Amino acid sequence: MKLDDDIHNYYEHLVLAHIAELKLPLANDEDYIADLCCLALNQLPPRYIRYEVDMSFYLAQSERQQMEMNTQDAVNKAIQFLAKKDNK
Repeated sequence: MKLDDDIHNYYEHLVLAHIAELKLPLANDEDYIADLCCLALNQLPPRYIRYEVDMSFYLAQSERQQMEMNTQDAVNKAIQFLAKKDNK
């Protein structure tokens, strides 16, 4: 078993999905998106899983909604941080 292939943080999926939903990769380079992901993920608690299906079956709808709201908030704060950094 290779841990880096078998285990990942579920929030990575949520952050990337939200960034794609906002269409940020279309207007920004890869370095910006990587920085944005790191800043957002550092604000969120880790939720390690092996398979995406685990989250589908074992996560309550209310918990999923809370995780999505937390993700949106973390991404928005990361965007604001990077905007301030660029304006300096």
